[in-house]
Amino acid sequence: MMELVCPAGTPAALRTAVDAGADSVYLGFRDETNARNFPGLNFSPEELGEGIAYAGRQKRQVFVAINTFPRVGAEHLWQRAVDTAADLGATAVILADIGLIDYAARRHPSLRLHLSVQASASHVAAIRFYHDAFGIRRVVLPRVLTVADIAALNAQLPIETEVFAFGGMCPMAEGRCSMSSYVTGHSPNTSGVCSPASHVSYTRRGMELVSLLAGSTINRFRIDEPAGYPTLCKGRFKVGDRASYLFEEPTSLNAADMLGELKAAGVTALKIEGRQRGRAYIGAVVSSFRTLIDAMESGRAPPPEIVGELRRLAEGQRSTAGAYGKSWR
Repeated sequence: MMELVCPAGTPAALRTAVDAGADSVYLGFRDETNARNFPGLNFSPEELGEGIAYAGRQKRQVFVAINTFPRVGAEHLWQRAVDTAADLGATAVILADIGLIDYAARRHPSLRLHLSVQASASHVAAIRFYHDAFGIRRVVLPRVLTVADIAALNAQLPIETEVFAFGGMCPMAEGRCSMSSYVTGHSPNTSGVCSPASHVSYTRRGMELVSLLAGSTINRFRIDEPAGYPTLCKGRFKVGDRASYLFEEPTSLNAADMLGELKAAGVTALKIEGRQRGRAYIGAVVSSFRTLIDAMESGRAPPPEIVGELRRLAEGQRSTAGAYGKSWR
């Protein structure tokens, strides 16, 4: 059965995800060592210990994301995060930086290591290197691969693969995004935050709502149009008389209709994105995917209302299959 890996931005969200049917939850410490370093989110060491105990009582797993890249001279902060996760009994750590992976493999040889999507490992040679050199047990694949690509990888890999199945889509290649730092000084790969809330503002100009990032206009919305969060890669740009998004409109990934294909491609685990989302969202998405996976494994047709529920929960109530459904190269 494919594993359901779910987000936990807070201790309350962890309990909600576990109770809703998550097999595993992933989370981060309340600092720059994880790529969702937002105010009001994440875990202290004490909260992590309590969360691991709660998950353990229901035979669930906890993965700790330490998936940003250490600052020069501050490597000890990231190393300490690995040590703390290991000492508290986390099932695995999710790492991106090659030096930190080496540290974890040497210092904690029995700790399960997962390769973060932030490492941008998307081909056999790169993934095999991490496995052979450091004993990586699972890779989280970037959201740029088709189902056929994933199947071809799994036919040659000696480790587990985890793919995103639902949640926010980033049009940038994971692990390669520094756009936010050019405007705010912060990016997800370094300080763990894209477009920090402290730099975001909205202002009304006539019949438009304008979103700004550090004073720079990112988008303009009609008053009756949903206003998205202002990140540079999801900005709307005007060329000539036409305003459009850089790649495609910012919608949510939803692979609910493709679970059978992903299983046939050899995928081990399905990942839900959304550590910054509230308990109601987490509970609804996790329980929906739990129902879909259980129905698929038992050969039953999924309840039709589940599809509508996931569509309602998507960003702007619009979703896409992303690269999974594309055939371009």
